[in-house]
Parts: sequence; C-alpha cells; structure tokens
Amino acid sequence: MIKRIQDLEVNYVQYGEGEDVVLLHGWGQNIEMMEPLGKNLCENKRITILDFPGFGSSETPKFAYTIYDYTKLLYELLEELKIVNPILIGHSFGGRVAICYAAKYKVNKLVLLSSPYRSQTKNGLKVKILKQLKKIKLLDGLAEVAKKHMGSNDYRMASGVMREILVNTVNADLTADVKRINAPTLIIWGDNDGEVPVEEAKELEKMIPDAAAIILPGTHYAYLENLAQVINILKNFI
Repeated sequence: MIKRIQDLEVNYVQYGEGEDVVLLHGWGQNIEMMEPLGKNLCENKRITILDFPGFGSSETPKFAYTIYDYTKLLYELLEELKIVNPILIGHSFGGRVAICYAAKYKVNKLVLLSSPYRSQTKNGLKVKILKQLKKIKLLDGLAEVAKKHMGSNDYRMASGVMREILVNTVNADLTADVKRINAPTLIIWGDNDGEVPVEEAKELEKMIPDAAAIILPGTHYAYLENLAQVINILKNFI
C-alpha cells in the first residue's frame, strides 16, 4: 500500500487487529527484514511496517534527510493511518527514528533492537552489515534481500542523497532525545554486536527511567538469530 507523505510515496503493509505495533527497519533494509517479527505478533496486534524513504519500494527523499526528518515523516504517516500512541519496535537505524519519535510524541511502549544513539563514524558500514547477515543461518535469504536493496539505485544513484543521509545519520548524537523518553522501554542487544557496542545498551538502560536491557548471544541481528526467544519476550512485554 502507498501513502503520499511530504510529497513522497511511502510504501507500507498493515495486517492483524488489536493494539498498534509499528515496526521500523534498519539502514539499507526494507519491510521484509521486520516481517519475521510482524508475522509472529499479529494474532492480537495490528502490525504496520513501512519502507523508509530511500529504501524498499518507497521514493527517495529529494534532499538529505536527517533522523528528525524521518521522524516527522513517520509521525505524519501514522496520523494519516489514524495510529496514535503506538508500540514502536525499531532495529538499528529504525531504532534511531524510534528514539526521536518517543522523545517527542506519545508512545505506548518502545523496543530498541541494537539501536545506536551516539555518533558513529565507522567506515564500511554497508559491507560489515552484509557480512553479518550472511552469518545468520535462520534468515532464509534475507541477506540477499538486504544486498539487493542496499545496492539499489535508491542508495547509489540518487545524486548521492542517500550517502548524504547516511552521513547525517551516523553523525547524529541522540543523547538529549534519549533522556526525554518516558515510555516503558525494552532494549534487546547481541553480546557480539560488531556495529554498536553492547555498552550502549547498558547506557540506554541507565538513561531511560523505565527501561530494561536484555543481552542475547549474537550480532547486530540478534533479534533474528534468537527469533523464537525474542518473540516470546516481545509478547510478554507488549
């Protein structure tokens, strides 16, 4: 399904009935990377997953978005869909957006999956993510899905705008936003996350008043590597 938000076509899916759960994918990914969660949570929840602009089947931004531009777009999309006070679940880049959203707008609960909040300036981020995806046996081809979209025209050919957005994203420090979060927050991290140190999970837990961190064996994709366990944890939390 498509909604036109901020003069961009934004692709999303929606299924299930009940409380609203909004799933936010990571950098270079798309709806498919969050569906292992959505398909397992939709029995008594209404699931909404979008392709962020510049990824999947959504249009590429016309200028270099900041994380706050993505947050505003998400808010406007949820308004269009009449979703208020959602449960937000974000992985990595999507978790950054979720942090900013929860700092400014009302959310019921917040789940952060390996979600950095500090400035990160590592080189080769895309390559490292792909290498980690290929190590995960349970992904059933999702590494190829990610590779296809990370190497797509949306990333490489949009007059460099996606590269500019990546720079904006990794340079953003969200410490002040984290400190404004009041929603009950669950933090799930891999103990061998090569992209975002597990220490950030512990820091988030300390800064958010009602937060708990769960450290699982795994990489930046621990939520998929431990999918059955994570589903059980999420069902108990949300």
